[in-house]
Amino acid sequence: MKRFSMLMFMMSTVCGIAFAGLAAAETLELGIPLPLTGAQAKFGEMEMRSYQIAMEEINAKGGIKGKTVSLYFEDGQGKPEISRAIAEKLIDVKKQPIIFGDYSSSCSKAIAAVANERKVPYLVVTGADDAITQQNYEYVFRMNPSNAYYAAGLGSFLSQVVKPTSIAILYESSDFGTSGADEMEKYGEKIGMKVVVKEKYEKGAVDFKPILTKVKAQKPDVIYMVSYVMDASLLMKQIKELRIEAKLFAGGAAGFAIPEFINNAKDAAEFVVTATLWSVQVKYPGAKEFAEKYKAKFGDYPSYHGAEAYSALYIIKDAIERAKSMSPADLQAAMKATKMMTAFGPIQFENKEGYQNQNFMETLVLQVINGKHETIWPESTASAKYVYPIPKWRDRK
Repeated sequence: MKRFSMLMFMMSTVCGIAFAGLAAAETLELGIPLPLTGAQAKFGEMEMRSYQIAMEEINAKGGIKGKTVSLYFEDGQGKPEISRAIAEKLIDVKKQPIIFGDYSSSCSKAIAAVANERKVPYLVVTGADDAITQQNYEYVFRMNPSNAYYAAGLGSFLSQVVKPTSIAILYESSDFGTSGADEMEKYGEKIGMKVVVKEKYEKGAVDFKPILTKVKAQKPDVIYMVSYVMDASLLMKQIKELRIEAKLFAGGAAGFAIPEFINNAKDAAEFVVTATLWSVQVKYPGAKEFAEKYKAKFGDYPSYHGAEAYSALYIIKDAIERAKSMSPADLQAAMKATKMMTAFGPIQFENKEGYQNQNFMETLVLQVINGKHETIWPESTASAKYVYPIPKWRDRK
């Protein structure tokens, strides 16, 4: 009897191991670093939800190469050193042959350095600092335009509609904020727009009035801000409190382009314009369906960050299915040959203008009109006519 029990135990163990091996073979597990706590958690949450929507769709249609996709998320907290450690674990311990994700430029830069050093392809999804794809990194690919191109649509709107002669630039002292401010300064010089104030601030600031008082004294035509959502909201609230007038209040994407900006800034958000990489009104295949699905699940439309994350998983799927094998080298070659349309827009990684493996695409302008973001520029993509000139504070309801 003892011998029979032992035999049954051994058989069940062997079967269990075999079943576990089969299950592992039928599942493609992918880890994604994201800020799920801390100041950038709102963006991390939106991206996580968007990845999950893509995962559900892909699995419903047979997965990737017949394997069920299983995503899990690692909290980088918006800290580059933690994101770097996560990337090292995914590559060295989990043996993940392709990396994608994270949010901020600083975290994306940290992961990019690790991935290129280990020769594992990395898809940057939202990090916008120009330097990320200017390092001659063969294994780093970026789907979103770099900071130099973020405000291209906004620049066109400024030069054709607003025609300003002066600008104040306020920005968060992060990689994203600094490079965004520098690019707008360069653009200002190009079109004869004098920078009368250029001030950085530390993230999480609660009192912008000393900086804003300086801005008010200079009376710029445009006040341009590169900020995350809480700072963006506070800046506009305090601009309203101080009754600072300008021809235009403009944001450099990020915090100005997500629904929470309107929710937090309330009526101070009205008529603010912002650069953006995507909107729910774009005509890209699958964009409207994704936006409506996200809203049905979570109560509001996603910003471009959600569309990027959602589309990123489809880019990974496309590369894996075209690659000769799951080796990092073959996946790198497949990424290099990518040419596809996504809900976020066209994706093709090119080497040009000093960038390597960079996707280039048209950028848009949103304006808050009647309490919601509308696409206003280019006019060919507009969902509403822009409001300009904007009313002075005293003339608003």
